[in-house]
Amino acid sequence: MANPSSHHPCGDSWDVEEFSWVEEAEMGIPKEKFSEVYDLMRGGNRAFRENRFEEAVSYYSKALLMKPRDPIILSNRSAAFCRICQLFRERSARESEYQPLYGLDPTMHAELALKDTEKAISIRSNKPKAYFLKANALILLERYEEAREAILAGLQIDPLNNLLQTYLQEVDRVLAGSVKRVKNWKPQRTDDFECTLCFKLLYEPVTTPCGHSFCRSCLHQSMDHGNRCPMCRTILFISPRTYPISVTLNHIIQKSFPEEYAERKSEQESLSHLGVDILPLFVMDVVLPCQKLSLNIFEPRYRLMVRRIMEGNRRMGMVAIDPATGSIADFACEVEIIECEPLPDGRFYLEVEGRRRFRIVRSRDQDGYRVAEVEWVQDIFPEESQERENIRQMASGAAELTKAWIRRARETTRLARRLRQLELMESEGMPKPDDPERFSFWLLNLTNLRPSDKLELLRLRDTRTRISRGLILLRTEEQELNGDKRSMS
Repeated sequence: MANPSSHHPCGDSWDVEEFSWVEEAEMGIPKEKFSEVYDLMRGGNRAFRENRFEEAVSYYSKALLMKPRDPIILSNRSAAFCRICQLFRERSARESEYQPLYGLDPTMHAELALKDTEKAISIRSNKPKAYFLKANALILLERYEEAREAILAGLQIDPLNNLLQTYLQEVDRVLAGSVKRVKNWKPQRTDDFECTLCFKLLYEPVTTPCGHSFCRSCLHQSMDHGNRCPMCRTILFISPRTYPISVTLNHIIQKSFPEEYAERKSEQESLSHLGVDILPLFVMDVVLPCQKLSLNIFEPRYRLMVRRIMEGNRRMGMVAIDPATGSIADFACEVEIIECEPLPDGRFYLEVEGRRRFRIVRSRDQDGYRVAEVEWVQDIFPEESQERENIRQMASGAAELTKAWIRRARETTRLARRLRQLELMESEGMPKPDDPERFSFWLLNLTNLRPSDKLELLRLRDTRTRISRGLILLRTEEQELNGDKRSMS
Protein backbone atom coordinates (compact mmCIF):
# COMPACT_ATOMS: atom_id res chain seq x y z
CA MET A 1 0.00 0.00 0.00
CA ALA A 2 1.36 3.40 -0.92
CA ASN A 3 2.13 5.74 1.93
CA PRO A 4 1.56 9.40 1.08
CA SER A 5 4.28 10.45 3.49
CA SER A 6 6.84 8.77 1.25
CA HIS A 7 6.27 11.42 -1.40
CA HIS A 8 8.70 14.29 -1.77
CA PRO A 9 6.66 17.17 -0.36
CA CYS A 10 8.04 19.76 -2.73
CA GLY A 11 8.68 18.29 -6.15
CA ASP A 12 9.01 20.30 -9.35
CA SER A 13 5.47 21.63 -9.08
CA TRP A 14 5.77 22.29 -5.34
CA ASP A 15 9.06 24.16 -5.10
CA VAL A 16 9.52 26.74 -2.35
CA GLU A 17 8.12 30.14 -3.20
CA GLU A 18 10.28 33.04 -4.22
CA PHE A 19 10.16 36.17 -2.09
CA SER A 20 9.39 38.97 -4.54
CA TRP A 21 10.71 42.49 -4.34
CA VAL A 22 7.79 44.90 -3.88
CA GLU A 23 7.25 48.64 -3.89
CA GLU A 24 8.45 50.40 -0.75
CA ALA A 25 4.88 51.23 0.25
CA GLU A 26 4.03 47.50 0.35
CA MET A 27 7.08 46.31 2.27
CA GLY A 28 5.54 46.77 5.72
CA ILE A 29 9.01 47.21 7.23
CA PRO A 30 11.90 49.64 6.54
CA LYS A 31 13.50 49.19 3.14
CA GLU A 32 16.90 48.23 4.63
CA LYS A 33 15.33 45.48 6.73
CA PHE A 34 13.23 44.27 3.80
CA SER A 35 16.43 44.02 1.75
CA GLU A 36 17.96 41.79 4.46
CA VAL A 37 14.85 39.60 4.47
CA TYR A 38 14.99 39.37 0.68
CA ASP A 39 18.61 38.19 0.78
CA LEU A 40 17.88 35.71 3.57
CA MET A 41 15.01 34.22 1.57
CA ARG A 42 17.19 33.85 -1.50
CA GLY A 43 19.81 32.09 0.62
CA GLY A 44 17.18 29.85 2.22
CA ASN A 45 15.62 28.87 -1.10
CA ARG A 46 19.04 28.12 -2.58
CA ALA A 47 19.90 25.92 0.42
CA PHE A 48 16.52 24.17 0.15
CA ARG A 49 17.01 23.34 -3.54
CA GLU A 50 20.48 22.00 -2.77
CA ASN A 51 18.99 19.72 -0.07
CA ARG A 52 20.64 21.63 2.78
CA PHE A 53 17.39 21.79 4.68
CA GLU A 54 18.66 22.62 8.17
CA GLU A 55 20.57 25.56 6.69
CA ALA A 56 17.39 26.61 4.89
CA VAL A 57 15.48 26.56 8.20
CA SER A 58 18.14 28.81 9.71
CA TYR A 59 17.75 31.34 6.88
CA TYR A 60 13.95 31.29 7.08
CA SER A 61 13.98 31.65 10.89
CA LYS A 62 16.20 34.74 10.68
CA ALA A 63 13.89 36.20 8.05
CA LEU A 64 10.85 35.60 10.29
CA LEU A 65 12.48 37.49 13.15
CA MET A 66 12.56 40.58 10.92
CA LYS A 67 9.24 39.99 9.15
CA PRO A 68 6.98 37.94 11.43
CA ARG A 69 3.76 36.35 10.15
CA ASP A 70 4.85 36.41 6.53
CA PRO A 71 2.99 33.52 4.79
CA ILE A 72 5.71 32.86 2.22
CA ILE A 73 8.45 32.55 4.84
CA LEU A 74 6.23 30.37 7.03
CA SER A 75 5.30 28.06 4.12
CA ASN A 76 8.88 27.68 2.99
CA ARG A 77 10.07 26.88 6.51
CA SER A 78 7.23 24.37 6.86
CA ALA A 79 8.40 22.64 3.68
CA ALA A 80 11.97 22.50 5.01
CA PHE A 81 10.83 21.01 8.33
CA CYS A 82 8.88 18.35 6.42
CA ARG A 83 11.91 17.43 4.34
CA ILE A 84 14.10 17.10 7.45
CA CYS A 85 11.47 14.84 9.02
CA GLN A 86 11.36 12.64 5.93
CA LEU A 87 15.13 12.46 5.60
CA PHE A 88 15.44 11.29 9.20
CA ARG A 89 12.91 8.56 8.54
CA GLU A 90 14.59 7.52 5.29
CA ARG A 91 18.06 7.35 6.87
CA SER A 92 19.13 3.76 7.29
CA ALA A 93 19.50 2.42 10.82
CA ARG A 94 22.98 1.12 10.03
CA GLU A 95 24.11 4.57 8.93
CA SER A 96 22.77 6.08 12.15
CA GLU A 97 24.46 3.45 14.30
CA TYR A 98 27.88 4.39 12.97
CA GLN A 99 27.25 8.13 12.72
CA PRO A 100 24.77 9.29 15.37
CA LEU A 101 22.84 12.49 14.78
CA TYR A 102 21.83 15.12 17.29
CA GLY A 103 18.84 17.43 17.29
CA LEU A 104 15.07 17.25 17.15
CA ASP A 105 13.31 14.01 16.32
CA PRO A 106 11.13 13.55 13.20
CA THR A 107 7.89 13.97 15.13
CA MET A 108 8.97 17.37 16.48
CA HIS A 109 10.00 18.52 12.99
CA ALA A 110 6.59 17.50 11.67
CA GLU A 111 4.89 19.36 14.53
CA LEU A 112 6.93 22.49 13.73
CA ALA A 113 5.99 22.16 10.06
CA LEU A 114 2.31 21.91 11.00
CA LYS A 115 2.54 24.94 13.26
CA ASP A 116 4.11 27.04 10.49
CA THR A 117 1.63 26.07 7.81
CA GLU A 118 -1.35 26.66 10.12
CA LYS A 119 -0.03 30.17 10.76
CA ALA A 120 0.38 30.70 7.02
CA ILE A 121 -3.22 29.59 6.40
CA SER A 122 -4.53 31.92 9.09
CA ILE A 123 -2.79 34.81 7.29
CA ARG A 124 -3.44 33.79 3.68
CA SER A 125 -6.06 31.10 3.20
CA ASN A 126 -6.46 31.23 -0.59
CA LYS A 127 -3.36 29.23 -1.55
CA PRO A 128 -3.78 25.46 -2.09
CA LYS A 129 -0.08 24.91 -1.44
CA ALA A 130 -0.50 25.78 2.24
CA TYR A 131 -3.16 23.06 2.57
CA PHE A 132 -0.89 20.58 0.84
CA LEU A 133 1.90 21.39 3.29
CA LYS A 134 -0.53 21.02 6.18
CA ALA A 135 -1.67 17.64 4.89
CA ASN A 136 1.91 16.50 4.45
CA ALA A 137 2.79 17.45 8.04
CA LEU A 138 -0.31 15.66 9.35
CA ILE A 139 0.55 12.52 7.36
CA LEU A 140 4.05 12.55 8.84
CA LEU A 141 2.33 12.71 12.25
CA GLU A 142 0.09 9.78 11.15
CA ARG A 143 -3.05 11.91 11.62
CA TYR A 144 -4.66 10.75 8.40
CA GLU A 145 -8.23 11.90 9.00
CA GLU A 146 -7.09 15.47 9.61
CA ALA A 147 -4.80 15.26 6.58
CA ARG A 148 -7.78 14.32 4.43
CA GLU A 149 -9.69 17.36 5.68
CA ALA A 150 -6.74 19.61 4.78
CA ILE A 151 -6.58 18.12 1.27
CA LEU A 152 -10.30 18.68 0.76
CA ALA A 153 -9.93 22.29 1.90
CA GLY A 154 -7.18 22.78 -0.69
CA LEU A 155 -9.32 21.20 -3.41
CA GLN A 156 -12.10 23.67 -2.67
CA ILE A 157 -9.68 26.40 -3.75
CA ASP A 158 -8.24 24.47 -6.72
CA PRO A 159 -10.48 21.50 -7.64
CA LEU A 160 -8.26 20.48 -10.55
CA ASN A 161 -5.00 20.31 -8.61
CA ASN A 162 -3.45 16.98 -9.65
CA LEU A 163 -1.13 16.62 -6.67
CA LEU A 164 -3.89 17.19 -4.13
CA GLN A 165 -6.14 14.76 -6.01
CA THR A 166 -3.39 12.10 -5.93
CA TYR A 167 -2.83 12.68 -2.22
CA LEU A 168 -6.57 12.35 -1.56
CA GLN A 169 -6.72 8.98 -3.35
CA GLU A 170 -3.77 7.62 -1.40
CA VAL A 171 -4.99 8.87 1.97
CA ASP A 172 -8.38 7.32 1.22
CA ARG A 173 -6.67 4.00 0.54
CA VAL A 174 -4.87 4.23 3.88
CA LEU A 175 -8.12 4.99 5.64
CA ALA A 176 -10.13 2.36 3.76
CA GLY A 177 -12.37 0.54 6.16
CA SER A 178 -11.26 2.55 9.18
CA VAL A 179 -14.35 4.74 9.46
CA LYS A 180 -17.24 3.05 11.23
CA ARG A 181 -20.77 4.43 11.26
CA VAL A 182 -22.23 3.95 14.71
CA LYS A 183 -26.02 4.27 14.49
CA ASN A 184 -26.70 3.81 18.18
CA TRP A 185 -25.05 2.23 21.18
CA LYS A 186 -27.26 -0.70 22.13
CA PRO A 187 -26.22 -4.18 23.15
CA GLN A 188 -27.20 -5.69 19.80
CA ARG A 189 -25.05 -7.66 17.38
CA THR A 190 -23.61 -4.97 15.11
CA ASP A 191 -20.30 -4.33 13.38
CA ASP A 192 -19.16 -2.59 16.55
CA PHE A 193 -18.70 -6.00 18.18
CA GLU A 194 -17.14 -7.63 15.13
CA CYS A 195 -13.44 -8.07 14.44
CA THR A 196 -12.61 -6.48 11.10
CA LEU A 197 -9.93 -9.14 10.47
CA CYS A 198 -11.88 -12.40 11.00
CA PHE A 199 -15.41 -10.89 10.69
CA LYS A 200 -16.53 -12.77 13.80
CA LEU A 201 -17.57 -11.71 17.28
CA LEU A 202 -14.62 -10.12 19.07
CA TYR A 203 -12.84 -12.58 21.34
CA GLU A 204 -10.36 -11.25 23.90
CA PRO A 205 -10.71 -7.79 22.31
CA VAL A 206 -7.61 -5.60 22.24
CA THR A 207 -7.98 -1.88 21.54
CA THR A 208 -4.91 -0.28 20.00
CA PRO A 209 -3.59 3.17 20.97
CA CYS A 210 -5.12 4.48 17.70
CA GLY A 211 -8.58 3.35 18.86
CA HIS A 212 -9.34 0.21 16.80
CA SER A 213 -10.40 -3.11 18.32
CA PHE A 214 -9.50 -6.62 17.15
CA CYS A 215 -9.42 -10.14 18.52
CA ARG A 216 -6.13 -10.55 20.34
CA SER A 217 -5.17 -13.56 18.20
CA CYS A 218 -6.14 -11.81 14.94
CA LEU A 219 -4.02 -8.77 15.76
CA HIS A 220 -1.15 -11.05 16.73
CA GLN A 221 -1.30 -12.83 13.38
CA SER A 222 -1.55 -9.53 11.53
CA MET A 223 1.51 -8.16 13.33
CA ASP A 224 3.55 -11.17 12.25
CA HIS A 225 3.80 -9.34 8.93
CA GLY A 226 4.31 -5.76 10.13
CA ASN A 227 3.70 -3.47 13.06
CA ARG A 228 1.03 -1.19 11.67
CA CYS A 229 -2.62 -1.06 12.68
CA PRO A 230 -4.55 -3.14 10.11
CA MET A 231 -7.16 -0.39 9.91
CA CYS A 232 -5.47 3.01 9.85
CA ARG A 233 -1.83 1.96 9.30
CA THR A 234 -0.61 3.78 12.40
CA ILE A 235 2.66 2.27 13.65
CA LEU A 236 2.11 0.13 16.77
CA PHE A 237 4.64 -1.02 19.31
CA ILE A 238 2.58 -3.44 21.32
CA SER A 239 2.79 -7.18 21.83
CA PRO A 240 -0.75 -8.56 21.42
CA ARG A 241 0.12 -11.53 23.62
CA THR A 242 0.90 -9.27 26.60
CA TYR A 243 -1.20 -6.19 25.79
CA PRO A 244 -4.20 -5.87 28.15
CA ILE A 245 -7.65 -6.90 26.99
CA SER A 246 -10.29 -4.15 26.74
CA VAL A 247 -12.10 -5.04 29.96
CA THR A 248 -15.30 -3.02 29.39
CA LEU A 249 -15.75 -4.19 25.80
CA ASN A 250 -15.06 -7.79 26.77
CA HIS A 251 -17.62 -7.57 29.60
CA ILE A 252 -20.31 -6.16 27.27
CA ILE A 253 -19.70 -8.94 24.74
CA GLN A 254 -19.89 -11.72 27.33
CA LYS A 255 -23.11 -10.33 28.87
CA SER A 256 -24.84 -9.44 25.60
CA PHE A 257 -23.96 -12.47 23.44
CA PRO A 258 -23.30 -15.37 25.85
CA GLU A 259 -24.03 -18.19 23.38
CA GLU A 260 -21.95 -16.76 20.54
CA TYR A 261 -19.18 -15.90 22.97
CA ALA A 262 -19.12 -19.51 24.25
CA GLU A 263 -18.79 -20.73 20.65
CA ARG A 264 -15.93 -18.29 19.99
CA LYS A 265 -14.17 -19.39 23.18
CA SER A 266 -14.45 -23.06 22.27
CA GLU A 267 -13.22 -22.36 18.75
CA GLN A 268 -10.29 -20.27 19.97
CA GLU A 269 -9.15 -22.80 22.57
CA SER A 270 -8.88 -25.43 19.84
CA LEU A 271 -6.39 -23.32 17.92
CA SER A 272 -2.76 -22.54 18.59
CA HIS A 273 -1.43 -19.23 17.31
CA LEU A 274 2.30 -19.38 16.98
CA GLY A 275 4.56 -16.73 15.57
CA VAL A 276 7.00 -14.01 16.40
CA ASP A 277 6.64 -10.70 18.15
CA ILE A 278 7.87 -7.38 16.83
CA LEU A 279 10.12 -5.11 18.85
CA PRO A 280 11.84 -1.81 18.11
CA LEU A 281 15.57 -2.06 18.80
CA PHE A 282 17.80 0.34 20.71
CA VAL A 283 21.32 -0.43 19.53
CA MET A 284 23.76 0.36 22.32
CA ASP A 285 24.88 -2.35 24.74
CA VAL A 286 24.19 -5.85 26.00
CA VAL A 287 21.61 -5.92 28.81
CA LEU A 288 20.72 -8.91 30.98
CA PRO A 289 17.30 -9.71 32.49
CA CYS A 290 16.85 -8.02 35.91
CA GLN A 291 19.47 -5.38 35.02
CA LYS A 292 18.50 -1.74 35.55
CA LEU A 293 20.11 1.19 33.80
CA SER A 294 19.54 4.82 32.87
CA LEU A 295 19.46 6.09 29.30
CA ASN A 296 19.71 9.58 27.87
CA ILE A 297 17.94 9.52 24.50
CA PHE A 298 19.22 12.31 22.27
CA GLU A 299 19.27 10.91 18.71
CA PRO A 300 16.29 11.96 16.55
CA ARG A 301 15.52 8.39 15.43
CA TYR A 302 15.38 7.11 19.01
CA ARG A 303 13.33 10.05 20.22
CA LEU A 304 10.71 9.12 17.62
CA MET A 305 10.93 5.48 18.69
CA VAL A 306 10.46 6.33 22.39
CA ARG A 307 7.40 8.48 21.61
CA ARG A 308 5.80 5.52 19.86
CA ILE A 309 6.81 3.00 22.51
CA MET A 310 5.26 5.12 25.26
CA GLU A 311 1.94 4.96 23.40
CA GLY A 312 2.17 1.16 23.42
CA ASN A 313 3.50 -1.33 25.95
CA ARG A 314 6.61 0.67 26.97
CA ARG A 315 8.97 -2.09 25.83
CA MET A 316 11.86 -2.30 23.38
CA GLY A 317 14.85 -4.50 22.68
CA MET A 318 18.36 -3.56 23.83
CA VAL A 319 20.97 -4.99 21.49
CA ALA A 320 24.69 -4.51 20.91
CA ILE A 321 26.91 -4.68 17.86
CA ASP A 322 28.59 -8.09 17.86
CA PRO A 323 32.35 -7.41 17.43
CA ALA A 324 32.75 -10.82 15.81
CA THR A 325 30.42 -9.96 12.92
CA GLY A 326 30.28 -6.16 12.91
CA SER A 327 26.47 -6.28 12.81
CA ILE A 328 23.79 -6.40 15.50
CA ALA A 329 24.00 -9.44 17.76
CA ASP A 330 21.60 -12.34 17.29
CA PHE A 331 20.55 -12.45 20.96
CA ALA A 332 19.34 -9.51 23.03
CA CYS A 333 17.07 -8.55 25.93
CA GLU A 334 13.69 -6.87 26.10
CA VAL A 335 13.61 -3.90 28.47
CA GLU A 336 10.63 -2.13 29.97
CA ILE A 337 10.65 1.64 30.40
CA ILE A 338 9.98 2.18 34.10
CA GLU A 339 10.42 5.97 34.08
CA CYS A 340 10.32 8.37 31.14
CA GLU A 341 11.10 12.04 31.67
CA PRO A 342 10.87 14.34 28.62
CA LEU A 343 13.47 17.09 28.90
CA PRO A 344 12.95 20.70 27.70
CA ASP A 345 15.32 20.29 24.74
CA GLY A 346 13.42 17.26 23.41
CA ARG A 347 15.63 14.55 24.89
CA PHE A 348 14.26 11.73 27.03
CA TYR A 349 15.70 10.47 30.30
CA LEU A 350 14.73 6.81 30.74
CA GLU A 351 14.97 4.26 33.52
CA VAL A 352 14.70 0.75 32.06
CA GLU A 353 14.82 -2.79 33.42
CA GLY A 354 15.70 -5.99 31.57
CA ARG A 355 12.85 -8.46 31.15
CA ARG A 356 13.01 -11.35 28.67
CA ARG A 357 15.66 -12.69 26.33
CA PHE A 358 15.00 -13.07 22.65
CA ARG A 359 16.64 -14.17 19.42
CA ILE A 360 16.38 -11.89 16.41
CA VAL A 361 14.77 -13.73 13.52
CA ARG A 362 15.16 -10.86 11.10
CA SER A 363 15.32 -7.08 11.29
CA ARG A 364 14.45 -4.19 9.02
CA ASP A 365 14.72 -0.42 8.96
CA GLN A 366 11.75 1.72 9.86
CA ASP A 367 11.92 5.51 9.99
CA GLY A 368 15.66 5.42 10.69
CA TYR A 369 15.74 2.81 13.45
CA ARG A 370 15.63 -0.98 13.50
CA VAL A 371 12.57 -3.13 14.05
CA ALA A 372 13.02 -6.86 14.64
CA GLU A 373 10.91 -9.96 14.49
CA VAL A 374 11.92 -11.89 17.60
CA GLU A 375 11.49 -15.29 19.22
CA TRP A 376 11.52 -15.45 22.99
CA VAL A 377 14.25 -17.57 24.58
CA GLN A 378 14.13 -19.56 27.81
CA ASP A 379 16.47 -22.04 29.45
CA ILE A 380 16.09 -25.71 28.60
CA PHE A 381 15.04 -27.51 31.77
CA PRO A 382 15.27 -31.28 32.23
CA GLU A 383 12.02 -33.18 32.06
CA GLU A 384 12.77 -35.29 35.15
CA SER A 385 11.27 -33.79 38.29
CA GLN A 386 14.31 -34.78 40.36
CA GLU A 387 16.65 -32.88 38.03
CA ARG A 388 14.42 -29.83 38.25
CA GLU A 389 14.44 -30.08 42.03
CA ASN A 390 18.24 -30.32 42.01
CA ILE A 391 18.44 -27.05 40.05
CA ARG A 392 16.09 -25.35 42.51
CA GLN A 393 18.19 -26.58 45.44
CA MET A 394 21.32 -25.33 43.71
CA ALA A 395 19.68 -21.91 43.30
CA SER A 396 18.64 -21.93 46.97
CA GLY A 397 22.18 -22.71 48.09
CA ALA A 398 23.59 -20.05 45.76
CA ALA A 399 21.14 -17.53 47.23
CA GLU A 400 22.51 -18.13 50.74
CA LEU A 401 26.10 -17.84 49.52
CA THR A 402 25.20 -14.61 47.71
CA LYS A 403 23.66 -13.04 50.83
CA ALA A 404 26.84 -13.80 52.75
CA TRP A 405 28.94 -12.41 49.90
CA ILE A 406 26.98 -9.15 49.91
CA ARG A 407 27.51 -8.75 53.67
CA ARG A 408 31.26 -9.33 53.31
CA ALA A 409 31.52 -7.06 50.28
CA ARG A 410 29.83 -4.20 52.12
CA GLU A 411 32.37 -4.54 54.91
CA THR A 412 35.46 -4.70 52.70
CA THR A 413 34.85 -2.55 49.65
CA ARG A 414 35.65 1.16 49.74
CA LEU A 415 34.33 1.75 46.26
CA ALA A 416 31.30 3.96 46.83
CA ARG A 417 29.80 3.25 43.42
CA ARG A 418 30.04 -0.51 43.98
CA LEU A 419 28.42 -0.15 47.39
CA ARG A 420 25.47 1.73 45.90
CA GLN A 421 25.00 -1.03 43.35
CA LEU A 422 25.01 -3.73 46.01
CA GLU A 423 22.58 -1.79 48.22
CA LEU A 424 20.26 -1.29 45.28
CA MET A 425 20.28 -4.98 44.37
CA GLU A 426 19.71 -5.97 47.99
CA SER A 427 16.89 -3.47 48.56
CA GLU A 428 14.99 -4.61 45.47
CA GLY A 429 14.98 -8.16 46.70
CA MET A 430 16.51 -11.34 45.45
CA PRO A 431 14.30 -13.44 43.13
CA LYS A 432 13.08 -16.60 44.78
CA PRO A 433 15.05 -19.77 44.01
CA ASP A 434 11.74 -21.19 42.75
CA ASP A 435 12.54 -19.27 39.57
CA PRO A 436 16.17 -20.36 39.10
CA GLU A 437 16.52 -18.89 35.60
CA ARG A 438 15.60 -15.39 36.78
CA PHE A 439 17.73 -15.80 39.89
CA SER A 440 20.76 -16.74 37.78
CA PHE A 441 20.57 -13.43 35.90
CA TRP A 442 20.03 -11.44 39.10
CA LEU A 443 23.16 -13.14 40.46
CA LEU A 444 25.20 -12.20 37.39
CA ASN A 445 24.12 -8.56 37.68
CA LEU A 446 26.08 -8.39 40.95
CA THR A 447 29.28 -8.87 38.99
CA ASN A 448 31.17 -6.66 36.56
CA LEU A 449 30.91 -8.38 33.20
CA ARG A 450 32.35 -7.43 29.84
CA PRO A 451 29.83 -7.00 26.98
CA SER A 452 31.18 -10.12 25.25
CA ASP A 453 30.62 -12.15 28.43
CA LYS A 454 27.08 -10.81 28.76
CA LEU A 455 26.30 -11.76 25.18
CA GLU A 456 27.59 -15.28 25.78
CA LEU A 457 25.41 -15.59 28.89
CA LEU A 458 22.35 -14.36 26.97
CA ARG A 459 22.87 -17.18 24.49
CA LEU A 460 23.40 -19.78 27.23
CA ARG A 461 20.29 -21.86 27.95
CA ASP A 462 21.62 -23.85 30.91
CA THR A 463 20.56 -22.48 34.30
CA ARG A 464 22.96 -24.67 36.26
CA THR A 465 25.99 -23.47 34.29
CA ARG A 466 24.94 -19.85 34.63
CA ILE A 467 24.57 -20.07 38.42
CA SER A 468 27.94 -21.80 38.70
CA ARG A 469 29.59 -19.12 36.62
CA GLY A 470 27.97 -16.40 38.72
CA LEU A 471 29.33 -17.88 41.94
CA ILE A 472 32.83 -18.20 40.44
CA LEU A 473 32.72 -14.54 39.39
CA LEU A 474 31.61 -13.49 42.89
CA ARG A 475 34.47 -15.40 44.52
CA THR A 476 36.96 -13.89 42.07
CA GLU A 477 35.66 -10.39 42.74
CA GLU A 478 35.79 -10.95 46.51
CA GLN A 479 39.45 -11.99 46.24
CA GLU A 480 40.18 -8.80 44.29
CA LEU A 481 38.38 -6.68 46.90
CA ASN A 482 40.34 -8.34 49.72
CA GLY A 483 43.54 -7.70 47.78
CA ASP A 484 42.61 -4.02 47.49
CA LYS A 485 41.97 -3.87 51.23
CA ARG A 486 45.37 -5.43 52.10
CA SER A 487 47.18 -3.05 49.75
CA MET A 488 45.51 -0.06 51.44
CA SER A 489 46.36 -1.18 54.98
